[in-house]
Amino acid sequence: MAGRRGPGTLGRALTAFVLTVSLAVVCAGEAARAPACPPARGELTVEDLPAGSSVRACRAVGRVVTHDGAGLVVPGPGTTVSVDALTTDGSAHGFTLAVAADGTVSYAYEAAHARARPGRRADAPAPCTDGAYSTAGRKEYGTYEWFLGDGPLPARLSGVQARQVFEAAVATITAGRNDCGYGDAVTARARYLSTTAAEAGVDRESRCLRRDGVSVWDAGDIGPGAVATTCSWSRPVHGGPDRLLEADVRFNTHDHAFTDHPSGDCTGAYDLLSVATHEAGHVFGLAHAGSGHENLTMYASSFACSTDARTLGKGDVLGLRSLY
Repeated sequence: MAGRRGPGTLGRALTAFVLTVSLAVVCAGEAARAPACPPARGELTVEDLPAGSSVRACRAVGRVVTHDGAGLVVPGPGTTVSVDALTTDGSAHGFTLAVAADGTVSYAYEAAHARARPGRRADAPAPCTDGAYSTAGRKEYGTYEWFLGDGPLPARLSGVQARQVFEAAVATITAGRNDCGYGDAVTARARYLSTTAAEAGVDRESRCLRRDGVSVWDAGDIGPGAVATTCSWSRPVHGGPDRLLEADVRFNTHDHAFTDHPSGDCTGAYDLLSVATHEAGHVFGLAHAGSGHENLTMYASSFACSTDARTLGKGDVLGLRSLY
């Protein structure tokens, strides 16, 4: 008696086809799903528009996204935007949103910094011995061209006076000025253009708005927690940091006082040149120095009545040299 015959060629082919389709269905079911789109209206959080979302599919371009008190307007594909705030207590206040060319979202968050407390600066390394630094993943490949806003300016300075302070701050960064004996090995460049009616793209809650192609330094209301805020827009470069497209700086003259000459009776005013030097550091790609590095220019607070941040510390210089 002949044994039982297996399926013929056609039967085996049909079985293989069914198995392949079944496996495909199982694999498709197990594949990671694209994040769901956020609500159609209102402000968003980073949880509403998580990494991996598509700004195209979700129509998110132009909407505000917030994280831990900071916020920014979602840019179009191929653009990155960062918000960096100098705060009264040195706490972290900023993040970065990058939109890839295909519209995919990704984030970078600033490491949480402990709040500044009295006496901490005395415990931190001296500026010329502290080599700590952090960079933001962007740089100015050409010449940073900037404008001065035509509205009221910090410390009640005239336009000419404010320009001189801001130019000095920018030059401290581009020349790597320090009291530590380091020579100028920084190749960054900048040029002041003129005053403008355009405004820095920073709103009353210290959030970055849409970029307008004009880099402006001005003053206004950006919320009580921020002394100054820098918003930076950049574009990816193959094999290197992002290319800076625009960087706006706004000083908070609504909630904080500034001075260009702190005196012995100073009680709560911020030295304008110190704060401006810190913000210029952000413009050229430096990120905040963390807790334990309170004596560096790029620490997240410039400390009221202090002029220490007018010149760079070791870490500030090393950070610039790593980029330029």
